[in-house]
Amino acid sequence: MTSTGRGRLYGVGLGPGDPELVTLKAARLIATADVIAFHAGVGKESNARRIAADLIPATATEEELRYPVTTGTTDHPGGYVGALADFYEECARRLAAHLEEGRTVVVLAEGDPLFYGSFMYLHDRLADRFPTEIVPGVPAFVAATATVAAPLVRQTDVLTVLPGTLSEPELARRLADTDGAIIMKLGRTFRAVRSALAQAGRLDHAMYVERASMPAERWLPVADVDPDTVPYFSLIVVTGDSRNGRRARSAAEARPRPTTPGTTPSAELLVVGLGPGPDDWLTPEVSAALAQVDHVVGYAPYVHRVPQRPGLQRHASGNTVEVDRARLALDLAKAGERVAVVSGGDAGVFGMASAVFEAAEDPTYDDVHVRVLPGLSAVQAVAARAGAPIGADFAVLSLSDRLKPWSVIEQRLRAIAGADLVLAIYNPASRSRVDQVAHARKLLLEHRSPDTVVVVGRDVGRAEESLTVTTLGDLDTDSIDMSCLLLVGASSTRVSSTGRVWTPRYVEGQVEGRV
Repeated sequence: MTSTGRGRLYGVGLGPGDPELVTLKAARLIATADVIAFHAGVGKESNARRIAADLIPATATEEELRYPVTTGTTDHPGGYVGALADFYEECARRLAAHLEEGRTVVVLAEGDPLFYGSFMYLHDRLADRFPTEIVPGVPAFVAATATVAAPLVRQTDVLTVLPGTLSEPELARRLADTDGAIIMKLGRTFRAVRSALAQAGRLDHAMYVERASMPAERWLPVADVDPDTVPYFSLIVVTGDSRNGRRARSAAEARPRPTTPGTTPSAELLVVGLGPGPDDWLTPEVSAALAQVDHVVGYAPYVHRVPQRPGLQRHASGNTVEVDRARLALDLAKAGERVAVVSGGDAGVFGMASAVFEAAEDPTYDDVHVRVLPGLSAVQAVAARAGAPIGADFAVLSLSDRLKPWSVIEQRLRAIAGADLVLAIYNPASRSRVDQVAHARKLLLEHRSPDTVVVVGRDVGRAEESLTVTTLGDLDTDSIDMSCLLLVGASSTRVSSTGRVWTPRYVEGQVEGRV
């Protein structure tokens, strides 16, 4: 790294609060520093300086970096974010002046410098100008885990660290999706955090730790904490599920469904469509079903759309293991669990319904009844936004060649184009399939006029939604990706004077009986 100054910058972690948890390296650097810098809250003593007080040499210049605002309101024109950005710029200028004079600058950081620490913002501004070294420290959650003496994660448990400032629904979802968890940044967020823990079914295994490793340290179950007494220097430890037995339970060990003597257990698996995105497009039938199941199985982005509640277990997986996840769901249902497999849009349109029936052909699952609940499909959503482009006969085709060869796709494209049908194209492109939509356009132009109307719907129903009406000749295939659905009109498809796209129900010359 090239330096324009002679000084060296250190970000030194001090651990969670007990001075005896400061590392030997951190202590050595503090004792030999020319400049000691530390952050302090509004009207508060710097906790970082308190931890290192006995190590700071009398010869060191001290730079107190006092925040202009913490979580309150500010009259800064840029709001809270703008006020802190200006603050860090000023801090960087002050420390840069020392570094340019060749001084060694140690910035004290509670816990670890790069774990929710203020030092990282100075690092962003100074590390490319001066030689910089990070000295790790013991994070507060490690001390908190030691305090409650509860193993956090073991074996294949997954640990997630969460800020309590996340929205309550997002916290609940993430808590339900992980094994062990640490929740930081409490204080005024505590009530929402406790509610999220309850929704995720994790409250019974959550311990609150306050001022870990400090003289005023205390810990107790989260359920017993008075929210009005929670300080910023507190966190929550949620021990891993292999310890609590929740995720360790296999489908074969699931609780049996109550039955009438002399009858065979009734097993049912629901396959539901969540619609293209907005909650308003979720059907009441599907909402009611999701409120009753104990397990949700599906592709991770779709599983994440299901609101969390106590007792709901989530089984998220990748995008190319449809039959495997179907078998998991069938196994759970067979064992008496209430299970829903979720798909985006409609589960029966390039969704999980077909994969479930494929897996269910195994005689093992003969006693599992599969019930499919419809959802609003993406083609319907895009068509409605455009007007009525599928008001007459239309075809639906996926350009993905993962489960069928491209030669079959070409054959079907030609047949649809030759039949003069409106065509809805799903999965037009991906990171690994960048040329197929261009090939499809070229093939369609062999049968259709360049003036054929094309609608490109992107992320329809979401905040980033866009809708483009163009023609087959002008279609920019380089701009198409997996977020898009294409509607290629028939020869009769037209655009109204108001920009609405529609396809007549009738064929010219066959207008008798129109209603």
